[in-house]
Amino acid sequence: MIEVGTKAFWRMTLAMSLGSFLIFANLYFTQPLLPLLAREFNVSPLTASYSFTLSTLMMGFSLLLYGPLSDALGRRVIMLATMLGAVVCTLLLSQVHSFAALLMLRALQGFCLGGLPAIAIAYMGDEMSRKALVSAVGFYIGANSLGGISGRLLGGFLADTLGWQSGFAVCGVLTLLLMGIFAWLLPASRQFVPKKLHPKQMVRDLAGHLTNPLLLVSYAIGGLNFFIFVNQYSFLTFRLSDAPYNLPTRYLGLLFLTYLSGTLGSSLSGRAAARFSQPVVMMMGISFMMVGTVISLASSVSLIMLGFLFSAFGFFLCHANVSSWVSHNAKQAKASASSLYLVFYYLGASLGGTYLAPFWHHGQWPGIVLGSLIVLVVTFGLCLVLRRFVLRSNPSLVTN
Repeated sequence: MIEVGTKAFWRMTLAMSLGSFLIFANLYFTQPLLPLLAREFNVSPLTASYSFTLSTLMMGFSLLLYGPLSDALGRRVIMLATMLGAVVCTLLLSQVHSFAALLMLRALQGFCLGGLPAIAIAYMGDEMSRKALVSAVGFYIGANSLGGISGRLLGGFLADTLGWQSGFAVCGVLTLLLMGIFAWLLPASRQFVPKKLHPKQMVRDLAGHLTNPLLLVSYAIGGLNFFIFVNQYSFLTFRLSDAPYNLPTRYLGLLFLTYLSGTLGSSLSGRAAARFSQPVVMMMGISFMMVGTVISLASSVSLIMLGFLFSAFGFFLCHANVSSWVSHNAKQAKASASSLYLVFYYLGASLGGTYLAPFWHHGQWPGIVLGSLIVLVVTFGLCLVLRRFVLRSNPSLVTN
């Protein structure tokens, strides 16, 4: 087994972090482009947002497929094949001239992008000791957020300077070059033992997770929080690209630097849960999201950014605890329980724009704030239900 600090450890960790960076950079590349795409194709903000939400939707559903497939076919080959498919889609996106073609390719790209996230932890777990895995996962998750931020920054800058089609071309070429480094670094699976696919058992495991109240409520909390959080950014790009701000696309990409406060929230989540219990920390995170959402009503760009710093901190504080809660409280098939959580998570990202669109249409940004607070009150209430349920059934679980 690979141990912490060895050459093999750093090679595998660097490979997986680079792969994660590339996946999420490509996934989020279009988010700052939404106002530009709406103008280019003469579509509504909601329709333009489908170029982002279709990818997250397909990525979410693909997570249920790739895990079991990798158990039978191997981890490395699926990660390389799906990443290559995603790169091809990025390059093809630079050639599209219709919005329908763009949506089709983004959906296919999302399906390909799910390959690495679905398998990464299992692949590292096969090869690494428990101590090494814990350390490597920290780097891997950090690369997730850095990839998301970088993809948005790159998308905004390239679209503003070269045009959105050339932006996709540059992104595709850069990804292809870095994928070569990823493939070179990625070690062969030495400890992997193939297993037969058991579709009936997979269905039974998923059914068991969906009938477990501790998990079902957790899935709802994570999905609904992301439902609001990520789509607030999408509508914010429309708000700040219009009068009186009139920010160009390159500056819209900078808005996503507020995600960096989420890195702090994630890093503090474990300490907070050790002191206050996970359901309470979830409520604390949602409270930060509510405060940040209200602050964003300000007309000053600086205060809007401050509000999103609060929201990002709170979202990731809550998300880290919900993710951990799911793993701790799954009775069996923990990997599929975590995959199902991610399905709800990305399903939330995909549907949130449809929910918020009427609020935007009738009330612009104050409408978005109202629609957001309604859902956040619901998720806060679900945290209370979760805490009370656990206290009644087994008080010791609250501090898990």
